[in-house]
Amino acid sequence: MAYFERLGPGSFRPTDHVSGAWDESTQHIGPALGLLVHAVELELAGRRDDPMVISRLTYELLGVVPMDAVEVEVEVIRPGRTIELVEATYSHGDRTGIRLRAWLQQPRDTGAIAGDAFDPLPPPEEMEPWDPTSVWGGGYLASARVRRDSRGPGRARYWVRTDVPLLAAEEVSPLARMTALVDIANGMAIRADPAVVTFPNIDLTAHLVRSPAGEWLGFDTRVTFGPGGLGLTASVIHDESGPVGTVSQSLTVRP
Repeated sequence: MAYFERLGPGSFRPTDHVSGAWDESTQHIGPALGLLVHAVELELAGRRDDPMVISRLTYELLGVVPMDAVEVEVEVIRPGRTIELVEATYSHGDRTGIRLRAWLQQPRDTGAIAGDAFDPLPPPEEMEPWDPTSVWGGGYLASARVRRDSRGPGRARYWVRTDVPLLAAEEVSPLARMTALVDIANGMAIRADPAVVTFPNIDLTAHLVRSPAGEWLGFDTRVTFGPGGLGLTASVIHDESGPVGTVSQSLTVRP
């Protein structure tokens, strides 16, 4: 069973694998983030025949979405020959639950000057398996396979993969498949017991330096709670070849 089944050109039904960690009657937004990337890539392929790559994904989480069919729409906000801004929305009925704005760029060869200053991440086989359902409920977290090195409250390194396809009977890109995993970061480096403190994220931004490859997505994550109800989950993301980019999530912290 996949995370979603396609009902029509822009309509999709979530399966039980999409149920949320905070409330199982609503969707975990993780799979939806990947579905929106897939929609952006399909719209791009139908409109242009030259290559473009996604360099930034910013998701505004406008409200919870029930475990029901949704509609996805894509619009070009800023067309361009080498740089474009595209918006995609994820709606239930007349209410938009998620809005994505994605920057796309025309690729060019910068291999001769490529490099990074991020700390390396140990490979998956050097970390112990960890069961996220020991802390979290919902079908989405149950669908994840995690290997984790916890380093105390709010600090962890870990690798995540899933055997669940993003969309039934439809091929998706490695980026769309991996993007369906990035929102998991807020539940992997736990700073406070979620039975005592809730800390859902209200947005997510991913900055990418390349598209991920392989089955595992790695995270080096730090979670910070401020003194006034605000929080931040900040991660460097990797595949098994090295860093892919960063992911940040604004939190609303509610004891």
